[in-house]
Amino acid sequence: MRGLSRTSLAEVEERFNAAAGTADLGTLSDELFAVADLLDREHGLRRALSDQARPAEAKTRTVRALLEGKVGAAALATVESAVAARWSRAGDLADVLERLGVIAAAAEAEGQSRLDDVEDELFRFGRVVAGSPDLRRALADPTAPAAGKRQLLSDLLGGKVAPTSLRLITQVVLHPRGRSLEAGLEEFGQLVAQQRQRLVAVVRTAVELTEAQKRRLASWLRTSYGRDVHLNVEVDKRVLGGFSVRIGDEIIDTTIVGRIEEVRRRLAG
Repeated sequence: MRGLSRTSLAEVEERFNAAAGTADLGTLSDELFAVADLLDREHGLRRALSDQARPAEAKTRTVRALLEGKVGAAALATVESAVAARWSRAGDLADVLERLGVIAAAAEAEGQSRLDDVEDELFRFGRVVAGSPDLRRALADPTAPAAGKRQLLSDLLGGKVAPTSLRLITQVVLHPRGRSLEAGLEEFGQLVAQQRQRLVAVVRTAVELTEAQKRRLASWLRTSYGRDVHLNVEVDKRVLGGFSVRIGDEIIDTTIVGRIEEVRRRLAG
């Protein structure tokens, strides 16, 4: 988000943090996802609630009439704050509610000491989807019933991943919002990592790293970036040797393939 929306996001997050203190975080997450999904479906409502020309009081009255008694106090307060804010584009309103839904889910996982599990499970499921065209087609098919997709996810992951992981994966699958499955899972993984203000590094190696190697790499990255770094390690036989690390848009490449490509670029130049 940029400009006006960035400022509004900070204000709404502050109100959300105050409202979420005594709420059931899993329920709050589900309710915020549901409101974001409603705004995605009902374009007229989204435009009315994000219209900067309408008084904030009128928009909060509309929200109260729609949602009071259907969602909890924390979700209602958060949505009221969001519609009273000013957004650069109408779509930012639904975006911020989904974002806060992810943060609520991450806070629940942190309270259960399962935040690391959730980060790992989102990443691993993204790799599973990327490596299974049949599964990807089944989950990404826009004509497939939502109930069937939900049941498939329950069969695949129920009891095998943290409840928060299943909640977030289900949201990405049922409500892609223009994202690929992999992109949605990565986006949610970044938001989960921010719950502890950590960076996420995707590490590609030819062989599985030992726990000692992971600790050394995480320590080196923490020193380099000045922040804790969560490692998502992906074994890729094409790497041949060495490793690569991607943090956001920055790539550190020590692989043999990367060195060969660098030589080629220099020769071509």
